[in-house]
Amino acid sequence: MEERVEGSVTEGESTIEERDREAMREFEEGLDQPMDEEADMLKNTNKEEGLSMWMLLRLSFQSLGIVYGDLGTSPLYVFYNTFPDGIDDSEDVIGALSLIIYSLLLIPLIKYVFIVCKANDNGQGGTLAIYSLICRHANVNLIPNQQRSDENLTTYSRTLIAEGSFAARTKKWLESRHSKKRALLVIVLLGTCMMIGDGILTPAISVLSATGGIRVNNPNMSSDIVVLVSVILLIGLFSMQHYGTDKVGWLFAPIVLIWFLFIGATGIYNICKHDTSVLKAFSPTYVYWYFKRRGRDGWISLGGILLSITGTEALYADISYFPLLAIQLAFTLFVFPCLLLAYCGQAAYLVTHKEHYKDAFYTSIPESVYWPMLIVATGAAIVGSQATISGTYSIIKQAVSHGCFPRVKIVHTSKKFLGQIYCPDINWILMIGCISVTASFKNQTEIGNAYGTAVVVVMLVTTLLMVLTMLLVWRRHWIFVLVFTILSLVVELSYFSAVILKVNEGGWVPLIIAAISLLVMFVWNYVTVKKYEFEVHSKVSMSWILGLGPSLGLVRVPGIGLVHTELASGVPHIFSHFITNLPAIHSVLVFVCVKNLPVYTVPEEERFLVKRIGPKTFRMFRCVARYGYKDLHRKDDNFENKLFDNLLLFIQNETMMESDSNYSNGAYPINHRQEFRDELIRNNNNPNSNDNNMVMFSSMVDFRESTIVPADSPHSAMSFSQNYTVEDEEEEDELEFLKICKETGVVHIMGNTMVKARKGSLLPKKIAIDYVYRFLAKMCRANSAILHVPHETLLNVGQVYYV
Repeated sequence: MEERVEGSVTEGESTIEERDREAMREFEEGLDQPMDEEADMLKNTNKEEGLSMWMLLRLSFQSLGIVYGDLGTSPLYVFYNTFPDGIDDSEDVIGALSLIIYSLLLIPLIKYVFIVCKANDNGQGGTLAIYSLICRHANVNLIPNQQRSDENLTTYSRTLIAEGSFAARTKKWLESRHSKKRALLVIVLLGTCMMIGDGILTPAISVLSATGGIRVNNPNMSSDIVVLVSVILLIGLFSMQHYGTDKVGWLFAPIVLIWFLFIGATGIYNICKHDTSVLKAFSPTYVYWYFKRRGRDGWISLGGILLSITGTEALYADISYFPLLAIQLAFTLFVFPCLLLAYCGQAAYLVTHKEHYKDAFYTSIPESVYWPMLIVATGAAIVGSQATISGTYSIIKQAVSHGCFPRVKIVHTSKKFLGQIYCPDINWILMIGCISVTASFKNQTEIGNAYGTAVVVVMLVTTLLMVLTMLLVWRRHWIFVLVFTILSLVVELSYFSAVILKVNEGGWVPLIIAAISLLVMFVWNYVTVKKYEFEVHSKVSMSWILGLGPSLGLVRVPGIGLVHTELASGVPHIFSHFITNLPAIHSVLVFVCVKNLPVYTVPEEERFLVKRIGPKTFRMFRCVARYGYKDLHRKDDNFENKLFDNLLLFIQNETMMESDSNYSNGAYPINHRQEFRDELIRNNNNPNSNDNNMVMFSSMVDFRESTIVPADSPHSAMSFSQNYTVEDEEEEDELEFLKICKETGVVHIMGNTMVKARKGSLLPKKIAIDYVYRFLAKMCRANSAILHVPHETLLNVGQVYYV
């Protein structure tokens, strides 16, 4: 009987203790709640306007220079890479042409232009853009900093998934294990790394193929001279990147337009002059006879055929520059027909001149237009290279925003177009890699093998991501998804099996580039996630902060302290480390979180969320500055002043809301909070209490939860009493106090953290964290440089994180 009573008492005490802890958690959540209400009030409702037909045609013309430069220069080197050892039978040319025709039809036209390009993130394309889209529809982001307030952004497009549907089951399967999320990220990073390799290989093969035309009229010219001319052009191309595409962008579209007209007209000329029977290649039966006749050699030649669709992946990455309909019109009505005519014309020439397989493009053009064609070809190669280089900058920027790449310097090159950026460090790395590839291989064949490997891997990654997009975002029937997947994989795996056989003939280059890039990205992302988890687990209890009292147990000196943190809620460990080592703190404290979201941009009017932490007497605030992966921290953005303006606006609107309300908006009623406070103090006097956070509650004061409305909210237009109220006086006093503190000085308090592997960690983990990550951290830019924090206002707090 006694044992039963003791057991009941113990169980009752345990229940009371659990209730107290639950109440404690709820109380702290009331002190620092998510900013859902603030985000609701800041939501923008702007909509895009439709385009006129004239504007659509104009944009279609402009898209030629940016989007189709890479795809348009493929006729320079396709047939040479398809028949590197010569042409034995004229029927082989017809078969190769048939493969080219249906490759262009199936991959660029049907798959990319009319299906994949629709899977864009508010107009943004590429593997990381699809990944951002998937992250908004499934909880697969490895950094768990998502909040409901983020979903209220104008650019945070998201659709709900019905329970029990195939999409819901797919979402549940994808979210069930951390390893699946990690595998998805690795696939995305692999595609991204191959796109970086594309940025090295595209300029190399395009410029080398274009300048190779100078040997047609000078057969005795050494190939070293061609390589030297190509290297000079490449150095000039990369050296001018800091000017930006906006300075010379007006030349791009006319050059590519002339190029397409030239190759289309030359194709018609060659078909009419040499052999009109090549048009029978539109029959798919010649594909079958091609493989039956050539066997293994025919299958390996798919690596050369693949080059006819290179630039398709760049097309998808560059769709952000123009509306989708403009890109579809340009390709369907102009680019696609011109490419078909160009390949048919070359095939007609090769049927009667099989010995010219090495330089079929330049030997097939009329002699009277040889030099103009050489000049235009070189210009088109440079334009195509420029588009790929600019796309690489955008990919790096997206990877940095996703926490998957070291922070590098990113510069705006245009005041009109925010998407035009320049990365100095990446630019010189691309230049060195491009020159090394050009000077080492010296011919199109091995560079073409490398180029094909990079392209087909990107296509395979895009196909896998499209499967998830169709299921989770578009919610298509699984049969439609299955048909799309099978058809795409059959074609792309065929190409992959062909290029993988040429790994020892140049195909190893993109694999090495991807391996190095993937190592850098994976290590950086892994440590970034571990740092965030460390900060979440070591953040300071709000009860401990409030227990210190309004002075925080320190001397509050005039000024504003901006404490930078990765946390969007809670007090970071850096703050407790700071106040336990220094005897003074600023009169006003703002915890600043610069947060990157899986959206392409955050409108300026929705960027800042401000909220008060604790009682007014503490003068502590939280500000979350939200950025998309296309947004940049520019020096002229005046981040500090914008933050301060939003802080003042918050206080004004807070006072209006409180004056308009006759009741408390806190997490608890006043009497409930008072009773809870008394209970905490009683527990604090209990020596058996296990909660160390309750020690400091004797000085806790009451508070009210604050809210924020935008300046143009209807609440701000409310009429208030003309009498001078206490709230008005308090508001003016606080606003004046903040302005005085700002004039006194603003100090940015940032963590200067060193990350180390825990004792007992495995050797690969120690190498990744203690050597690879530490080297990358020393080479990359500091957060203070990215936010353009003046050196004289910076205060670094050193810490060591063991992960």
